[in-house]
Amino acid sequence: METTSRCSHNDHLNDHLVIIGNGMASHRLIEALVKLPTRPQHITVISAEPTPAYNRILLSPLLAGEMTQDALTLRDAQWYEDQGVTLILGEKVDTLHRDRQTVITDTGRTLPYDHLVLATGSRPAMPDVPGIELAGVHGFRDLQDADALTDIAQRGGEAVVIGGGLLGLEAAEGLRKRGNDISVSVLQRSERLMNRQLDTTASHLLENELSQRGLKIITGAQLARLEGNAQGQVSKLHLDDGRQLAATSVIVAAGITPNAALGHQAGLTTERAIVVDECLTTSDPAISALGECCQFDGTTYGLVEPIWRQVEVLAARLGGTPTLGYADAPSATKLKISGVALYAFGPTEASAEHEVLNYHDIERGDYRRLLLRNGQIEGAVLYGDTSQGPWYFEQALAGTDLNAYRHALLFGAADVEVLQANIAEQQSDTPHLSTLEVA
Repeated sequence: METTSRCSHNDHLNDHLVIIGNGMASHRLIEALVKLPTRPQHITVISAEPTPAYNRILLSPLLAGEMTQDALTLRDAQWYEDQGVTLILGEKVDTLHRDRQTVITDTGRTLPYDHLVLATGSRPAMPDVPGIELAGVHGFRDLQDADALTDIAQRGGEAVVIGGGLLGLEAAEGLRKRGNDISVSVLQRSERLMNRQLDTTASHLLENELSQRGLKIITGAQLARLEGNAQGQVSKLHLDDGRQLAATSVIVAAGITPNAALGHQAGLTTERAIVVDECLTTSDPAISALGECCQFDGTTYGLVEPIWRQVEVLAARLGGTPTLGYADAPSATKLKISGVALYAFGPTEASAEHEVLNYHDIERGDYRRLLLRNGQIEGAVLYGDTSQGPWYFEQALAGTDLNAYRHALLFGAADVEVLQANIAEQQSDTPHLSTLEVA
């Protein structure tokens, strides 16, 4: 059981707080802190990127031309100044001296801290194959990547996206939608798209939809190496089964790697990322880590929901409010492709202990699958009409026993609520044993 004492306040946290990184996690922490009456007296934020924090989740709609860059900005530089927060952009922290409690940037700037938050995020996970360093190979992680991919789309050619998960599909569709005479292929190592979130039926529905739009989906594809031309530009992909694909550009969107190098160099405990406890504290009590660069109980993070919960814990601690520690909880997945609605959570495959409920309207393209264990929802996949997804997720988190309403579950909350009301009315009309005895 978590206790408030583990995440209690220390007086020194109210002096100078330095935050390395100005991504979504960092910005949400700052927004929470400036609202607190016991906020740290001085807050300095250092970011290697040249622009203030922006919504990375919307990079795909930006690439697709569905919104402008201004729409992604969370707050402009003036807002930070108005809040009394020092914002340093375009500088990377190269050195962390824990013994002196100082950080040094690549410009030579030295900053002392009383408490330090590492919110350094992540970078695209690049496959360890020959040719990955060739020109024309890109990640899809920041505004500069989005600009590069926009140029690729408008030049046309043969683009290959490596990764058939959320980010890969969003990048591929953005390229296709923005492109002029561009051919876009998606390579997926698994036998189906989004294999970690979708079952076979939903994955096939998604693949059919994207194929009809013009994307070439290649599953069961393992990249062996990249080949370049005489100018060092990528020109071809070789798969381990001998297949070859022509390519004028390659976009890698097959997962992320936590930016934990600074913590590792400073001697903090690191594994896949910077290890933290339930208070988001690293092995150094004067340093916290947050978001994609941290690891808690063996888990690293790439979705916003758990990171927002981390922010709540850390903001309370830095603001002087005792709080329960962070604990992992299930998260739901949504796809951000215009015209495609997906909502999923929980196990992808049904076990022998699961009861499986299915609904498939082929004409409308709606599909729902629920996994129940002992009357409780453990997993759901919705394709097409996803309006009931949040309600299913709420029931799953609450552990609601839905056995009595299982035949109405696939139709959503409204039908279940009607059934609940009918059952309650029938129970109220049934004479109790005590009433019969009196009669």
